[in-house]
Amino acid sequence: MPKVSSLVVPYASYLRVYEPLAAFPEPERAHWSRYARRTDRPSYQDELRRSLADLLPTPPVPVPVHESSDAFVVESDGVVCVCPWRTRLRGWQALGELPGQLPASVLDAVLPPVVRRQTAADYEQWLVRNPDARPWIRTSTWQVPLNWFVLVADEERQFEKGYEKRGDEGADGEGAEPACAPVLRYRTPMVQARRRVARGLKTLRDTLDDGPLVEGLTDVGRWLEEFHPRSLVELDYGGLVHALTEEQLAEDHSAADVAEGIEALRNGDGEGAGEAYARLMERWRAVRDRQFSN
Repeated sequence: MPKVSSLVVPYASYLRVYEPLAAFPEPERAHWSRYARRTDRPSYQDELRRSLADLLPTPPVPVPVHESSDAFVVESDGVVCVCPWRTRLRGWQALGELPGQLPASVLDAVLPPVVRRQTAADYEQWLVRNPDARPWIRTSTWQVPLNWFVLVADEERQFEKGYEKRGDEGADGEGAEPACAPVLRYRTPMVQARRRVARGLKTLRDTLDDGPLVEGLTDVGRWLEEFHPRSLVELDYGGLVHALTEEQLAEDHSAADVAEGIEALRNGDGEGAGEAYARLMERWRAVRDRQFSN
């Protein structure tokens, strides 16, 4: 069998909430309980491959016809927690953001207007029946929003170096195993994430005018309130690990920089806050600029 590339687009980061099984009503709870025992659960890369495959037909399928029955699963302090993909809902929401991200000519070529209009109408009809629906996953391309780092702490940072799996590779790639990409993520209890949001918002509102950082953090805080208090919050660099060198990933302590900046504001140290912000801007501007490289 030929070797399959492990490189997957898009270059996206993820903010996920894992809820304990007790948070789900029956029969959904039973479904996730059975699902958590599976050993063949798909990864976020599998979700991306499925979504990309849906764009190949004519006309393309911008969102799945049926909602996903998959989820990410972790165990925290002996409690099984799941993060449903809800790919269809997230696809609808992402479709509404595309006009601000792509030129009209490119957007029309990828997703014709008639397809977008029908998809938007389907979403509106669905929302009438599901007014309280919300995703367990938030996605951001070519960056990690600074307000996400407020939720986590540097000591919760998990960095795993990438490595190349070795096999007895023949001339046609037979026997070779794919490379394993680096992993950079943070995980924190929901109670900690909510506490940090509240403290961060108080400091920002006391020291800064309303702006994107305050608005974004307020929005994330409201989203977190929708979930079980014993949930787990995860900030995952996801596909962004392919846009950064391993050295850059190892040296990336953005959560510490954000915490330092907020603490400096709290103490009236404008110079210290400015230095922390400058480090963050330099680091993430270099990543965002790669979006437009040839």
